Amino acid sequence: MQVKNISKRLRKVAGFVPQDAKILDVGSDHAYLPIYLIQQGSISSAIAGEVVEGPYQSAVTNVADNQMSDKISVRLANGLAAFDAEDQIDVIVIAGMGGGLIADILDNDSAKLASVKRLILQPNNREDELRRWLCGHNFQITEEAIVEENGKFYEIMIAEQGHQVLNAEQERFGPYLMREQSAVFLDKWQREVDKLEKALAKIPEKNLTERSAMSQKIKQIKEVLHAGK
Repeated sequence: MQVKNISKRLRKVAGFVPQDAKILDVGSDHAYLPIYLIQQGSISSAIAGEVVEGPYQSAVTNVADNQMSDKISVRLANGLAAFDAEDQIDVIVIAGMGGGLIADILDNDSAKLASVKRLILQPNNREDELRRWLCGHNFQITEEAIVEENGKFYEIMIAEQGHQVLNAEQERFGPYLMREQSAVFLDKWQREVDKLEKALAKIPEKNLTERSAMSQKIKQIKEVLHAGK
């Protein structure tokens, strides 16, 4: 199996893993990310955690097929239960889940995060909820990235121990993504504006409250987009 052909999204996630880190990949699925990182010489060992039996077996098979069973420990466990203190995990990756679910996974075993140096998180939605959780639990977002793949947009956030306060706008759009205003960021939110404007056109004029709420959402996005010009 040529894991070097992992998705653009996972390659971007991999780029934020520090050299020689000991990682836990939560919801590792086929263990593509840990295998890729070892192939690249980025890490020497990893834990691939999976809570579902099918993906767990797939990860075990892929790790064995790549002769990495001595370097990647595949564990059937729920979230952060996949590692213990003796594993000395310093980086946790959680990618490809909803932002609310990622926050729940972190919250369920938050005491284990005290020894973790970095979180690399890629939510599929509800990014604002995840940012809010991080700031409320002594984490600060230090970097962000956004990629587009197969017509979908994926935000990646890097968090480390520390204090940070974000306003509602920063929670929704991402403090670094807002500032950088990359082409992918602009594309994502322009598409969102187009979608909302089409939805607004279908709301009857008499529904003033609904129309006002929709118009406010559109206005907020446009203000953020124009701020970068």
